[in-house]
Amino acid sequence: MTATQGPTESGTGPEGGRAVRVVLADDQTLVRAGFRSILEDEDDIEVVGEAADGEQALALARRLLPDVVLMDIRMPGVDGLEATRRITGDTSLESVRVVILTTFDVDDYVYGALRAGASGFLVKDTEPMELLHGVRVVARGDALIAPAVTRRLIAEFAGRSRQPDPGPRLNALTEREREVMGLVGAGLSNDEIARRLVLSPATAKTHVSRIMTKLDVRDRAQLVILAYESGMITPGWLT
Repeated sequence: MTATQGPTESGTGPEGGRAVRVVLADDQTLVRAGFRSILEDEDDIEVVGEAADGEQALALARRLLPDVVLMDIRMPGVDGLEATRRITGDTSLESVRVVILTTFDVDDYVYGALRAGASGFLVKDTEPMELLHGVRVVARGDALIAPAVTRRLIAEFAGRSRQPDPGPRLNALTEREREVMGLVGAGLSNDEIARRLVLSPATAKTHVSRIMTKLDVRDRAQLVILAYESGMITPGWLT
């Protein structure tokens, strides 16, 4: 099956900004058609390409530089995990975010995808509003980690992967930054962190940005992984 490319010019969002550009990668034509129908009904989202396997998804990512790739984790040939690793490992694709599409029976792959650089995941039977929310969240540079099920998965597989290893990188963080990182790891948004620490949302966002720079991580999802793997937080820590 051949990858397809959408319009060469992006649409615009409701306030005149550039629409979020999305590539769909799934080996099932009907699944892609369903997602396309939902996404293209929105003024601020545009599907610019479709791929039936990971190799095609990688090629489209390189050619089109979309904001988001919705990536099925199980595809023939190059699967979604390997395609994600190649996209996030390519310095020319730093602006491209990957959201993994999965089902609960393949949870073992999800943590590996997040470690490979994915910005989050969605289950295939998600509600349309959740799909749209997820695309917008990831496109603006956040990680799709807020739902409790996501936090449980990350906690479970991070704890299973290896013994906690703080490593020297965390020494660069201030006490406040460690506190903020712990809350990011628990899945709190900037607004939630601000309320908990009695900060302004802008200050919370600044702390998160500085932490990501100091630790040289791609996005919030990688901060979550590092928070668990370093032993900074453990499952159930927030409560």
